[in-house]
Amino acid sequence: MRIIVCVKAVPSTTEVKMDPVTNTIVRDGAQSVVNPFDSTALELALRIKDERGAAGEDVRVTVLSMGIPDTERLLRDCIARGADDGLLLSDRAFAGADTLATSYALSCGISHLGEPDLVICGKMAVDGDTAQIGPEIAGLLDAPCVADVRRLVACDGTSLRAWRGTDAGVELVEAPLPAVMTVAKDAAQLRMPSICGVRASLAAPVEVLDVAGAGADPERCGLAGSPTQVVRSFVPERASGGAWIEGAAAQQAEQLLQIVEGMGL
Repeated sequence: MRIIVCVKAVPSTTEVKMDPVTNTIVRDGAQSVVNPFDSTALELALRIKDERGAAGEDVRVTVLSMGIPDTERLLRDCIARGADDGLLLSDRAFAGADTLATSYALSCGISHLGEPDLVICGKMAVDGDTAQIGPEIAGLLDAPCVADVRRLVACDGTSLRAWRGTDAGVELVEAPLPAVMTVAKDAAQLRMPSICGVRASLAAPVEVLDVAGAGADPERCGLAGSPTQVVRSFVPERASGGAWIEGAAAQQAEQLLQIVEGMGL
């Protein structure tokens, strides 16, 4: 059984720097961590590996990411926790990608690895909150998608059963494999790396591919392949203070109305 877990490097601080020209996040890697939702995705993959492995089945977990070269450090951390290997898509041509271009690049990476039985992604990234990557990858792979998984019930190599969130609550669903699954952050807690895992991660294979190596069309990658782009980014201005409104209730209401109208809301 082959499982691919898509992970993203996100800033570990609220002090996010923006590129004034491209209006995209500056990712220098110095304070990057694995997206918390993707950490949950990795833990579910490792649990499947443990369960199926105990039953005598060979299960391989590969972590896949697109980012700057420093992202390899995070992939090796995932390997230290139990993944088998990693693939990093790293090329300036990938920079500035929106969700569509990102999903396309990741689907090329998945195709490079072969046909997986299961692709697991975090429900969303904490620096974007779009929750679009998983479903878009499923569309590109022409595979069923089970989104917002709250609890994985079973995955036997032919199908998966899980409780997923919906607008009306939660429901139990079953989907055949191969499939794509996105998971909520509280579905599981990622295990700590072992000493043996850390040592093994240093020598584990992490393949790094550029656009050509991934077999991707440059016109569908990065800013060139992004139909949506950020026009303007800014930090909201914070103001303190207040106004004291006096008078009878009717007078206070009238003054309050004038203040609200003056805000241009």
